[in-house]
Amino acid sequence: MRPKFDLVCFDMDGTLTRLRSSWAWIHQCLGVSNEEAYRAFVNGEIDEPEFMRRDIAKWKSAKPDFCRRDMIRCFQSMPVIDGIQETVASLQENGMKCVIVSGGIDIAAEMLANEYGFDGWMADSVLWNPDGTLEGNGKVVVDLRDKGVYVKQFIDRFGTDSAHTLSIGNSFTDIGMFKVSAESIAFNPTDEYTVEAATHTVRSDTISDILDVILPDDSDDPDTGRTAGGTAESKSHPTFGSFAKKKE
Repeated sequence: MRPKFDLVCFDMDGTLTRLRSSWAWIHQCLGVSNEEAYRAFVNGEIDEPEFMRRDIAKWKSAKPDFCRRDMIRCFQSMPVIDGIQETVASLQENGMKCVIVSGGIDIAAEMLANEYGFDGWMADSVLWNPDGTLEGNGKVVVDLRDKGVYVKQFIDRFGTDSAHTLSIGNSFTDIGMFKVSAESIAFNPTDEYTVEAATHTVRSDTISDILDVILPDDSDDPDTGRTAGGTAESKSHPTFGSFAKKKE
């Protein structure tokens, strides 16, 4: 029997991570703030490429030799939501593709995708010089004004349709994803616009609670991939580094 959904699209920042922004996480790692640029962007005073330039300028000012390897180290300690591994594995066992659609940084999205086995990802890029240092600009890959465009790209890639697609996000920038999906989940939403636009709302410390919305009710059936009384995760929130150590 064909599953209810073929494709599940996840936002990253604030949904898979415990951060407002992966860009802001680099600021935190370097001890700087992007609040001024963030407010200018939210107020429509600057566009997304300029927002990126101002963020990257902060990094270069704090650490002129900041390189790709430094960024990877920062993201290894980035706090992620509990339950990602269980969620992705359960959905895939039920025939669904899982992808990330994010306006966050591509390195973080790629690391998440590789760590937890996502089937694809799409995120904005930081540009680098040949020697691995910051070039000074970023590349907008996912336009936050309409993330639905990128959901449609994954729909085409996996040969499905909107009627068999579900999207998950936490803020108003994810509403575009919701609009091109049959159902949507506002996960720990930051605003009422997102709640109103979503089919379901889930507030939880573990993203695996969305499985109760997505998977069939017969959760004790071993064929569903969702078992009653599943393994509880540690009370301490995981990071990329904590999972990497488990694999060693």
